[in-house]
Amino acid sequence: MESMEQILGQQSFFAGCPPEFVRLIAGCARNHHFKAGEYLIREGEPADRFYLVRQGKVALEIAAPGRPAIIATTLGEGEIVGVSWLIPPYRAEFDARAMEPVRAIGMDAACLRGKCDADHHLGYEMMKRFLPVMVKRLHATRLQILDVYGQR
Repeated sequence: MESMEQILGQQSFFAGCPPEFVRLIAGCARNHHFKAGEYLIREGEPADRFYLVRQGKVALEIAAPGRPAIIATTLGEGEIVGVSWLIPPYRAEFDARAMEPVRAIGMDAACLRGKCDADHHLGYEMMKRFLPVMVKRLHATRLQILDVYGQR
């Protein structure tokens, strides 16, 4: 049986991450399973964890009053669900719903924030990895907005 540290070390998101950081991160991680249709994250709730998808698909949804939710993007294996854990006030900005059964590694955000505060090198490493994810999500959301409002 593989340890959490070994599993994280094999994920592309953590490629090139110093082993001592992977060890620290693994201490905040545990396995999660979600059924199709189940929410991993709900908009507005505390961003107390984020997930690394190991298997399955997750839809990031934007709530639209009086309309069905808009899927901003779909995430799959190796991708991160939930970036709001890094930014005060630590509230989720999207709903994240399992489109099919999902296996994921969940990270306790308070645990990891504490470790990042204690070791600023770890904090910088996490920021370098999460900033591109945030930019990609912002771009995907922008494209969805253009698509919605461009269909008048």
